[in-house]
Formats: sequence, structure tokens, C-alpha cells
Amino acid sequence: MARTHTRLRVTGTVQGVGFRPFVYRHAVALGLAGSVWNDSEGVLIDVEGDEDGIDELGRLLVDEPPPLARVSNVVAERIERALGARTFEIVESHDGGRPDVPVSVDTATCAECLAEIEDPGDRRYRYPFTNCTNCGPRYTIVRSVPYDRPATTMAGFPMCERCRAEYDDSRDRRFHAQPNACPTCGPQLAWRAPDGAVLAERDAALRAAVDALKSGHIVAMKGIGGYHLVVDATDASAVRELRRRKARDDKPFAVMVRDLHAARQLGVIDEAAQRALCSSRRPIVLVPVRAGAPVAPDVAPGLPELGLFLPYSPLHHLLVAGVERPIVCTSGNLSDEPIAHADDDAVTRLGALADGFLTHDRPIHIRCDDSVVRAAGGRLQLLRRSRGYAPEPMRLPAAAPAPVLAVGAELKSTVAVAKRDEVVASHHIGDLEHLPTWRSFEQAVGHLCALYGVVPEVVAHDLHPEYLSTKYASELDLPDVAVQHHHAHVAACMAEHDVTSVVLGLAFDGLGYGPDGTMWGGEFLVADLCTFTRAGHLRPVVLPGGAAAIREPWRMAVAWAQLAMGSALTRDRLGGMEPRAGQLIDLLDAGPVGTSARTTTSVGRLFDAVAAILGCRNRVSYEAQAAIELEALARTVARADAPIYPDLVPVARVDRMMVLDPAPLVAALIDSRDHVEIPLLAAAFHETLGRAAAELAIDLASGYALDTVALTGGVFQNARFSAIVEDALRAAGLRVLVHELVPANDGGISIGQAAVAAARSATGVDPKDSGVSSRRANQSPKRGGAAPLPIPQLCPPRRPGSSSSGGRGR
Repeated sequence: MARTHTRLRVTGTVQGVGFRPFVYRHAVALGLAGSVWNDSEGVLIDVEGDEDGIDELGRLLVDEPPPLARVSNVVAERIERALGARTFEIVESHDGGRPDVPVSVDTATCAECLAEIEDPGDRRYRYPFTNCTNCGPRYTIVRSVPYDRPATTMAGFPMCERCRAEYDDSRDRRFHAQPNACPTCGPQLAWRAPDGAVLAERDAALRAAVDALKSGHIVAMKGIGGYHLVVDATDASAVRELRRRKARDDKPFAVMVRDLHAARQLGVIDEAAQRALCSSRRPIVLVPVRAGAPVAPDVAPGLPELGLFLPYSPLHHLLVAGVERPIVCTSGNLSDEPIAHADDDAVTRLGALADGFLTHDRPIHIRCDDSVVRAAGGRLQLLRRSRGYAPEPMRLPAAAPAPVLAVGAELKSTVAVAKRDEVVASHHIGDLEHLPTWRSFEQAVGHLCALYGVVPEVVAHDLHPEYLSTKYASELDLPDVAVQHHHAHVAACMAEHDVTSVVLGLAFDGLGYGPDGTMWGGEFLVADLCTFTRAGHLRPVVLPGGAAAIREPWRMAVAWAQLAMGSALTRDRLGGMEPRAGQLIDLLDAGPVGTSARTTTSVGRLFDAVAAILGCRNRVSYEAQAAIELEALARTVARADAPIYPDLVPVARVDRMMVLDPAPLVAALIDSRDHVEIPLLAAAFHETLGRAAAELAIDLASGYALDTVALTGGVFQNARFSAIVEDALRAAGLRVLVHELVPANDGGISIGQAAVAAARSATGVDPKDSGVSSRRANQSPKRGGAAPLPIPQLCPPRRPGSSSSGGRGR
């Protein structure tokens, strides 16, 4: 039979996922000869044999790749010269060239490895660094690509003879598993005092940590992407002490449990939550807390949800099994700092927080916090995209002609790089106003660019001139693309659903800098990936005290009350809510001089105001705390029982702009507090505002002849409010895009910035353009039969042969 020589180039996430062993086994089974190797672009296969066998190998690469692989493309090239090989082999990686291959995410321990850890007869019994080609660390240990052991933090651990035999055996699941190790040759545990002194090693270190936790002590444990602070979740005094030391007054802690059965003892686990909990990504999953759940009250004080996750490394499995009860597993840091991941830094920063350190000698190259998802209404929504998700690439709706660096926002920072038709976002970094987080931001930029071979030719950033990320972009001496904050939110949602056509975006969040110099946050944008028109917004209100209004919701309560009912009634109704309330009312009466004249259209700040009005809290200790507690109140009332006041959120046309005015609703809530139950008022606020926002969106979509609405911004992490808006929009026949794999909050901003920069570059739109269109609708939208309103000049149509709206929307 004639033999054919073919070279197959495979791109995508194909390194660190057992791809070469997979190719080897199938090539041998098909009677093919040749070789396979990693290089800076992915995987290359040089293969010779009968044509049917080569075709079948190509099909397997696309249709049945290894579980952790993500194949983007397979290109076959027929080679006339005979290869002359007699066998098939895996050869040493070919280095050189700029890296162009995605790195696999860190993956939870597989069932086979877990069985070995639990088997007293196995040589890896209780070994906390057991892994194989199907599981274990990847992103957090990779220094460079191609992905081979010398390019990881396992380079300092030469394999013993038995591990090497596994690594070389094509029939073994550790065939070419780069982090492969055992108790003889691999990393080891150490139990250290708070000053770093070694007290115990190996299994004795693990047992010492278990004993410490059972005795009510706080343990700093080095995991996959950084240190956790760990306590017994059932020990009320231990949890309170952790809060005190960590300076974390109220923000909930995550709880790790041994298995799904244990999770069901603490939370209500639906099918979506079970899927997330048991997935190889192993995020923290927010679920409704079960009544009487055996955890300390201070784990998640005053909240109806609990963040649960299952062990994702052998060390976590062994620790939870040893303690035999749920454990709090929270980021190893002081509040607002990045997670500690380097050993010396951990001792310095966590020495005063922990009673002991369970550490090891495998370095963590890049810190990576736990991811967080919320399970609500049978659906998952990603709130923090980090371990298990980052740095997984996403497809860009419009390919980038030149490499893009997107530097994100100020809060919940992530960065992203775009190259050709993919965007890769970093792990969660945090809030840039803190120096350690800023240094982490700089490290993330360098690491992501190096890992993906990106030398940026364009930098995308927020419009806000005082964001540290904006200032960083301005110092790079690169062509820059300024992307308005809420346009970036809408673009991130469009990118997730592969949409390029014009949509109506509802971008509701805390604050974002508008082109007019005010703080936006309740926006109705007619947008595509290049630019947008502001078609409507929430009624502006003074932002008293600037950033102080975010920390002290009572300020927004007074501002909205003064707007809704005047100073005299505000003084009468709310004057006693805070000692300084009367002073603030006087400042508001004084007008622009007294309040610095900064206004906002933020829906997030409106939620804060109502939370304070209804007595949830006047001050917050973490972002969105007041709004979260307001949602919790509303969820105690069934939607069918929630009062609705449709006339209390009117829409007015102001300067050719549709303005949603909740002031009458605010006044009614204030006046109803004494004779209507507070949970009913919280539910009424959600229902009334949500339906009013949806009605305006339906009118605008009709007027602009649009059929798709994108819901984005942190407010749409409120499951109750989001469901109200979604249901009304879908009932009107509109397609609704919601976030699932990209955070609706500022963690998704970098992805939106990259998508906008790529689209503007691809279509010739001036990259210096902030994206806002000066054209406005010249008539009010009307439901049913209205003539379409003029669409602003947006991106040109998508390139021929590609879909204009994609097929992944909900």
C-alpha cells in the first residue's frame, strides 16, 4: 500500500494536557510512523503511513481530543519527500520562535490520582503532590513555553527511576506528565512556626496542621496558586479570631468540604451547582445556605448564601479528610491585598495572622486566586474568573490586526492580550489602589505577554484619567484605544456570545467615567464593538463626598431623598439616620459649591441608597455589601407576592435622551417604612425598578429596530433583579445576552476593551475615538409600529462568510 507523508500543525490548548501521548497512542494503533513534538506554536506531527490512517488520526485530533485539550485548528500539509521512519515517537520539544500556544489551566485532582492517594498499598499513598496528564497544576507553575518540565517550577525535581519509567511508558497515564513526582523525588511538605522555623516535615507536617486546626488554630496553607488561611468552619471562636486578624469584618468566607454529600449538608445544591462543584475547574460556588447548616455564624454573617467548594489538590483532599469537618479556606492576605504566593513574602505578611504554616518546596510562579461562580435559577454566573478558568482563551468576534494589550479597570482588575482571533485574560488581580496589588498587576502584564508571545502594538484602557491602569497605558509609548467603561462592559458581553451586530446594552454598575465628565452607571447604550450612542440613562443625582458615598450608603440615601422629596421632608424623614445627615442636607441645599457638583447615574449607588433607607446598613466593609443585603431581603418574598408600582418610575425625555426616574419610587419607599414590612418594600423596589428598566429597553429596542439586548455590569450579578429584567425582555420577544463565562463586573472589562480595540483596528475606526457617537435619536421611541430611529455610525458589517450575531446567545 502506498505510504503518504503528512505534517499536521495543531493549535489551541494542546500543551500540558496529555496531547502528545494521545497522538502517540493513536498513531501506533493506526500503524503510522513518525514523530510528535511541542514547539512555540502548539504541536507538530510528522506522520507517514496509509492515507486512511492519517485521515483517521486527523479526525481524532478534532473530534476526540484529550479531556483537557482545546483544539483551535488542525492544518495538514502533504510532503512529497518520504519520511522513512519505521516507528512513531515523542521527540524533544523544539524551542525558538515567539510563543503562540495557550497554556492549560490548573485542573483538579482526577479520580485515579485520588484513589492512589487513599490506597495504603500504593507508593503515592498520602503523597500531596500526586498528578498525571489529566490533572494537576499547569498555569501556576509554567515559566515559559513550550510546556516541558525544564520550563516549569518542577525543573528542580529530577525524576527518580520509577517516575521516569512512568513518564516514558506510552501505556501509562503519566506518559509525558511534566509535573510527575512521588515521595522519593518530588516536593515535600514542611510545618513551620509563624517565624518560618521548621517544626516537622513530610507526613508529620500534614498531621501537625490537622491537629492545629482541630485545636482551633489558624493555619496558613500553601496551595496551587497561593496561600490559604484555614480554620475549622464549625469553630465559632476560631472564625471570629480569623476575622479579627485578617481585618475582615463582614465579607463572607468560603468553605471547603470533603465531597458532594458534605456540601449538601450545608447548602441547597441544584444541578447547575453540582456540575460546577464537581467540575475539573473546582470554583467556589455560591448556593443557598441550608437551614441549620453546621457552620459558625460568622462564616457568612447575615447572608442567605454560602460559598462552597470541593478539594482540588491532593493536599486539600488530605487536609479536609484529616480534620473531618468543613474548613474555612480564604485567601492568604490581609483584606484588599493580593494573595501571598512566595514563601518568604508569606511569612512576612501572614506571620501575624497564622499560628502555623503548612508549606512545601514547589515554587508557585504566578499567583492565582480561587474562582467564584453563583448558582441561581438553574444557571451559573462567573463572578471571579481565576484558577481553573484563567488563562483559557476566548474567541474574538472581530480579529485583531495587531496584538493588543488591554489593561482593564481599577477595581477587580484583570488584564488581557488579544492576538488574531483570540483574547486571553489574566487571573483575578484585585483593586489597584493597593501597592502590592499594583505590583501584581505589573507582573501579570509581563507574564501574560511573555507566555503568549505578545509584543503589544496597541494598548486599550479606560476613559477615566485617574485610573492607575490608564496612567500605566499612557506610559507605554504605544498607540492607545480609550474605551468608555460601560461600552467595555457591553462589548465583553457581546464577545462572550460572539456578537458583532448592533445591540441595546443595559450597563448597570457602581461607577464609570463618562465622556461628559460625570460618573455613569445606569446606561442604555445602542452599541456594537466599535462605538455606541447613549440612548438613555438613570436620572442623575449628586454623588456626595465622591468615594465616601461608596463606603457610606447613607450619603446616597440622603441625596436621593433630597432629590425626591425636597430638603424639608428629607430632614424630617432621614435627618436622624446619621449624625451628619443634617449637615449633608445643608450642603445639598447649597448646590454645586457645597457638593463639588459631581453627579452620577449609577444604579449600583441607587441600590445602596435604598438599602440604607430600608435599614440594611449605613456603612459597608466590602464592595456591594449593602446591595447584597438588600437582595437577600427581597429574596425572602416570592416574586408573585412582591408589590409593583409601575407609575413610580416614569420616563422623561431630557435633551434628546430617555431618562428613567426612580425618585417617586424612593419617596414612596421612605413614606411606607412605618406601615409596610421591610422585606416587601425591598421586593417591591427590585420588581418595580426591574420592570421599568425592561419597559424602557423594550421601547428603545423597538425604536432602534433592534432584536438583541445585552445585560451587563455588576448590578446584573443580583440574581433577583436580573431575572426580573430578563423575563420581561424575553416576554417581549427579544434575545437577551447575559454573562456566564465572563464576569459581569469589572473583572470582564479587559476582555471588552480588547474586543473594542480589535474591532476598531480591523474596521479602520480611529483608535483615538472614545467610541461615543454624537448622533442621537430624533424622536421618542414608541412601542408597536414606530418608525425605526436612526442608528449611529457603527462598525462596518462583519467580514464576508462570518456570522453577524453568533449562535451562543441565550
